[in-house]
Amino acid sequence: MYGEFFLEFIRDRRTMGAVAPSSSSLAEKMVRDTIQRGDSVVVEYGPGPGAFTREILKKIDRNTTFLAIEKNPKMAAMFKQIFPSVLLYEDSAENIPRILGEVGESKVDCIISGLPWASFDSGYQERLLQVTLSVLREGGTFATFSYLHSLLLPAGRSFKKKITDHFSRVKRSGTVWSNLPPAFVYRCTK
Repeated sequence: MYGEFFLEFIRDRRTMGAVAPSSSSLAEKMVRDTIQRGDSVVVEYGPGPGAFTREILKKIDRNTTFLAIEKNPKMAAMFKQIFPSVLLYEDSAENIPRILGEVGESKVDCIISGLPWASFDSGYQERLLQVTLSVLREGGTFATFSYLHSLLLPAGRSFKKKITDHFSRVKRSGTVWSNLPPAFVYRCTK
């Protein structure tokens, strides 16, 4: 899996922002305080091979509607092999309103994102955040991670400013040093 992941990183830097899957420590930190008891709709953006998915499945209720959206075809195929029972849309997260409509939903309680936000230009960051906010219920949670070094990059700084401007509360976790590269979590409340 690691070899295939790395090859996809080399082949498609627009959809792959990492050289290796996220660590179990980062996955646990992403999900621990993000999904709440009673959340009825949970969405995962960019699950890749499912590092966060494993933790999400441990935390959600039996009746929770859970779906994942993966744009990269190779990562989607890998995900389907590992999690055949999880509803996966091979699509762009920008299409979340249509995707939710297909499962009879319009609002989401929680979105967990594995997307490489610091790799996106400012315009794409803004469009994706706007569509995310449009489907996130009031008081809902959006969680994503960023690599420590991204705080030095213009796109990383731009993303931090955007989430601070768009969400009522943004909390940043401590650094997960065991991740490659070291990362932290942004937990944002609408």
